[in-house]
Amino acid sequence: MRNSNVKPNDYTFTSLLSAYTGNGFLVQGRIAHSQIILMGFDSYTDISNALISMYSKCGDIKDAVFRFETMERRDIVSWNSMIAGYSLHGLSEKAIKLYEKMQKLKLKPDSITFLGILSSCRHGGLVEISRHCFNLMLENGVKPDLDHYSCMVDSLGRAGLLEEAKVLIEEMPVTPNAVIWGSLLSSCRLHGNVAIGIHAAEKRLLCEPDCAATHVQLSKLYAIAGQRDQTVRIRKLMKDRSLKTNPGYSWIEIKNEIVSFGVDDGSNMRATEIFDVVDSLVENMNSSVYVPNLHEGIEGLEL
Repeated sequence: MRNSNVKPNDYTFTSLLSAYTGNGFLVQGRIAHSQIILMGFDSYTDISNALISMYSKCGDIKDAVFRFETMERRDIVSWNSMIAGYSLHGLSEKAIKLYEKMQKLKLKPDSITFLGILSSCRHGGLVEISRHCFNLMLENGVKPDLDHYSCMVDSLGRAGLLEEAKVLIEEMPVTPNAVIWGSLLSSCRLHGNVAIGIHAAEKRLLCEPDCAATHVQLSKLYAIAGQRDQTVRIRKLMKDRSLKTNPGYSWIEIKNEIVSFGVDDGSNMRATEIFDVVDSLVENMNSSVYVPNLHEGIEGLEL
């Protein structure tokens, strides 16, 4: 486009920032931001919203906050993007306080706002605020969708309220998907509830019958429950369907180079040193666990 002397507009930059956001390209996003400033698009609300999303999703929450706080005009997308950014970085209390600021300014939250708050609460262990927020949605005519229910189920599940989470799923006005049943299954594994775990795994298989990982988890749960015949049945299903679990891979950008790594990968010659460092980091995190204030902010959550 630049070589053709075609001048970009605000839609060009929002699309470009969206692409960088989806791939985690922070450096390229900064370069685009500098071009935005040079070409005079810095005051455009839609571009500022895209920058907030780009910075927060690419790991730079400080620049996301700065962009939000220095905006000339904000719309509901601006507030939602910043709340989502705080949620992504585990800053639950900041997300809630930003929502409270919206209330003081008489700004009406939408379903995306509530999704950001619910997501913040589930990551922060704020189950009471999750309940309060979810009830506010229902009371004020904001219809929850699968994503809202997924957050609520995950929040209850992480808190060990597995029966309540199961009842919520069963009473949903929409059909639960594999993600929701998978969330309950993960919580059952975390808290050691075999019975509900089996129920969740069986339901998830109805949604995704070719999911090898769920077959393996269900097989293990039946084995723990002493139901050998069911364990054999599940493993036979996997064999008949030629299902195999795929190894998990992740990637990170280091000095402009993409480095990928797999689960339990011991091929690196310094693997022992790497695992020792990881163990040290885990030990350090466990010794300095952050305990959130579960009650702060709940009184202010209203419409």
